[in-house]
Formats: sequence, C-alpha cells, structure tokens
Amino acid sequence: MLIFRFLIFYLLSLVGVAAVYANDAVVPQTGEKPKPAPTAEAGITFDWVHVDGPYIAMTFDDGPSAKLTPKLLDLLAAHHIKATFFLIGENVAEHPEIVAREVREEHEIGNHTWSHPNLAKMSDDGIRGQLRKTEDAIRSAIGNRPTLLRPPYGSISARQKKWINREFGYKIVMWDVDPLDWKRPGPNVVCNRVVKNTRAGSIVLAHDIHPGTIEAMPCVLNQLEAKGFKFVTVSELIAMETPLPPKPSPSPKSNAARSTSPSPTPHN
Repeated sequence: MLIFRFLIFYLLSLVGVAAVYANDAVVPQTGEKPKPAPTAEAGITFDWVHVDGPYIAMTFDDGPSAKLTPKLLDLLAAHHIKATFFLIGENVAEHPEIVAREVREEHEIGNHTWSHPNLAKMSDDGIRGQLRKTEDAIRSAIGNRPTLLRPPYGSISARQKKWINREFGYKIVMWDVDPLDWKRPGPNVVCNRVVKNTRAGSIVLAHDIHPGTIEAMPCVLNQLEAKGFKFVTVSELIAMETPLPPKPSPSPKSNAARSTSPSPTPHN
C-alpha cells in the first residue's frame, strides 16, 4: 500500500512539473510586466497632456460674467496669454458680446452645459438637450460650435463619455490642477495652489465668476511665467501631445551571481 501511494504521488508530481514547463513555454519570462490594453477613453478624455516643453493650459469655467470676465480678458491680453473658457449656456445667451470678445482675442471656447447639472445623474436625452442648447447659444454668438466639453463637477460616466464623443465629436476635458477657488479661500491661497501644483502639460482649472480668482490671476500668471511656463489653449496642448516614454524594465536577478562566493562588500 505504501508503495502504491508513493507511485501515485510521484506521478502527480511529474504532471505538475510538466504543467509548469508548458506555461513557461507559452509566456516568455522577460522580466517585464504585461502592458495594459488601451482604455476606451484614450484620445477622448484629457486631464493632463504629456508634451515636450513647458506648455500649460489655463481654463476658466462658468462664465461669462459681465463684471469679472472683461477684467480677466484685460489681464490675459496684457500678458499675451491665450486661455480656454468653458461656458454656461445661460450666461452665453445673456452676454454674447463677451463670448465674441473672447474669440476675437483668440481664446478657445468649450461647452460647459446650459445650466451646470450633474451629467452622471441625467438621462441621455437630458444631456443632449443641455449640450445642444449651449451649442446653439455659442454658435449664435460666434458663428461656430465648440469641440470641447467639460462636465460640471467633473461628473460623467465612461459610457457617457463614449457616446457624447461619438455623437457630438467632443473631447472631454478635465484638469490636474484645482485650487478649489470656488470655495473662495482668498487670492494668495489660490495663487500658491496653482503655482505649486502646475507642471508641464497641466490643465489648470479656475472660475471667472469669483472675485478672488480674478484677484489671484496677476500673481498666478507672473509666477508661472517666471518659472518658464508657456500658455496655450487646450486644443493646442492636445495637439502637442507626445507618447509617454516606456518605463525601464527591472533588471533580471542573476541566480548565477548568487551561486558564486559571497562579495566582500555586503549589499543592503
């Protein structure tokens, strides 16, 4: 009986070893982790862009504001800076002349819905109505439709991104620098947060409907310029995108080195 059990154990061991070798033959042991498949959002959603050079995009949401947006436009003109404005349709309909000025001064216009709802909680038809109504207002003001969408609160599902891109042709623009200026922490705090967190390829979020944000902008622009950043629109930034460099593979551990005599210098 003992001999019989030993033979069974021996046969099972051989099968296990064979399976291991078979797997090794199918999957090469390169020491490199498999690359993830491209996401469905590739080329659709942008919160940061890998670029060669110190380029960034300043973006302003929720305008235009009759009182504050012209002040911001004056400041941007003084610095020869182009920005991207994500507009609320209701405000566009009320102040089309400001939107016309933004385009005349070579800023970019994006869709930020008609009334700033949470898109993730809306039906597809409800979203269509928000986007089309805003498009119509923008087209009436400047003669063209936008090609970018920023969802209010950044709230949007992956499924919604895909069908909106397919149906409207919009790129979905998020951000990687958020000074939380809508909480009105004060101009100095807004400036410090933006300057501290901005990097090459950043998309900076701000709002041209809060007085503290407009007050912070001279500090923001001066300090970012002093750090060597160059300002472009979101579409210009996306057009500059370059592939991310591949991550270096970890060096394979050498069993042969371990089998030799110990090195006189210990390794930590």
